Amino acid sequence: MSALFDTLEARLSSLPPRLVNLPGLVLRESAVLVPIFEREDVPYILFTRRPAHLRNHANQFSFPGGGRDPEDATPLHTALRETEEELGIERSRVRVLGMLDEQPTTTAFRIQPFVGVIPNDGQYRPNIEEVAFILEVPLSGLMDPAIRRTEKRSVGGTEYDVFFYTYESHVIWGATARILYMLLEHIAQLPVSIPSRPVGRGTA
Repeated sequence: MSALFDTLEARLSSLPPRLVNLPGLVLRESAVLVPIFEREDVPYILFTRRPAHLRNHANQFSFPGGGRDPEDATPLHTALRETEEELGIERSRVRVLGMLDEQPTTTAFRIQPFVGVIPNDGQYRPNIEEVAFILEVPLSGLMDPAIRRTEKRSVGGTEYDVFFYTYESHVIWGATARILYMLLEHIAQLPVSIPSRPVGRGTA
């Protein structure tokens, strides 16, 4: 297993994630898995693009996940269940490295992100009702500061930064980009080098 995954696991376990604290707002619990893997010694992050027919965040890139169901014992159960439902990756094949800070959304959710290592064989079984496209991006490409920009937005009188990552023709933004930013900030602090490969890979 890659030294990157071991050191990232150690870092995440030493830094308890911060939870959303927005008095007066009732947010529905949700969770996502940030899927990472290594292929030919190059680390990647996987994203899914949501279909155009969905009510929320249609055509946007996201991480597998969703709202917490009553039968989900914990948010981690939600993230692993949704990953299995969306991509066909069995939860027993995911190595969970840790959690990132909880994130609120403008659609009244609170997202608990988990980072997990998935199999590197690319044998996905996407649910076409939830996944229109699968994008695998080399971690080194996402860490290039040239692909990131921020915009100021205001919601309810509160101004905040919106992150955008433009990799080739793909634009990752919103809550997914905030979660990605948090993960990349952690990785930037690790005493490991990130092997590179110039081109991402996508599958419909």
